[in-house]
Amino acid sequence: MLVLVIGDLHIPQRNHSLPAKFKKLLVPGKIQHILCTGNLCTKETFDYLKTLASDVHIVKGDFDENLNYPELKVVTVGQFRIGLCHGHQVVPWGDTESLAIVQRQLDVDIMISGHTHRFEAFEHEGRFYVNPGSATGAFSPISSAGVQPSFLLMDIQSSTVVTYVYQLIDGEVKVERIEYKKPVAAAS
Repeated sequence: MLVLVIGDLHIPQRNHSLPAKFKKLLVPGKIQHILCTGNLCTKETFDYLKTLASDVHIVKGDFDENLNYPELKVVTVGQFRIGLCHGHQVVPWGDTESLAIVQRQLDVDIMISGHTHRFEAFEHEGRFYVNPGSATGAFSPISSAGVQPSFLLMDIQSSTVVTYVYQLIDGEVKVERIEYKKPVAAAS
């Protein structure tokens, strides 16, 4: 099952659209689910995501026009419970221990957050944490190093998630592969 993880697009406020090289990769009919960390900003961006997959889950970012998006969301895909939050409400922003509190509250295997506009993927206490970064490379006042456009595709098969990280670096799409296996529950 293929899941697109995307967020912090900030269209049109900080960027006019997704990079053309990303648009070529994101084609209708290949992706089953979309998990978005928010800051789509407009209905048009939401409508674009709906052309890629009918199952779109979005949480509210701090710049979204749609105030009806939830702050937090839990989605089950295959054997995985996946938590979704924009991240502006997790202080300090992007902090592992603060994200772990949200992960435990939601009781999820995978915790997805955004807001920092910086791609991250790591395991912590047997759980998988990902931040897709900003798909458009939108400016972030909290990032002094500039922002690399990025998004993730997660291939969920049984108890394994293979995450493909797409980053636009020096005008070329670079892909990195990260694998996470769900820990086997201890028998009691």
